[in-house]
Amino acid sequence: MDIKLELIGVPVSDVDRAKAFYEKVGFHADHDVPVSDAIRFVQMTPPGSACSIAFGKGITEMAPGSLDNMQVVVADIEEAHADLTARGIEVTPIDDQPWGSFVYFADPDGNRWAVQQTTPRTAAS
Repeated sequence: MDIKLELIGVPVSDVDRAKAFYEKVGFHADHDVPVSDAIRFVQMTPPGSACSIAFGKGITEMAPGSLDNMQVVVADIEEAHADLTARGIEVTPIDDQPWGSFVYFADPDGNRWAVQQTTPRTAAS
């Protein structure tokens, strides 16, 4: 039996601000549906990902900004760092660890993300 992770709820305080931020990061807006006065469902997907995020009004009871260490994976951390920086996203310098290289950023509510290149950069990088 396959079990696929396909959707993660992200707690935000301002739906439009969050949508604009994730579009700026490069996520694709899949859905933005006002279901009722109490529910607005926004689904966004990182390029090339089979898993999406969802946020909106009435979507989760988590406190805005309480999501920590969401992780996405890229083939080239230097390219990702340059791309995010060019998009105006505040990212950390590249953090090289024995198990991979990372950059980190947070959305406007403080939900924290890690971008990982799973193979460490070579000493020449």
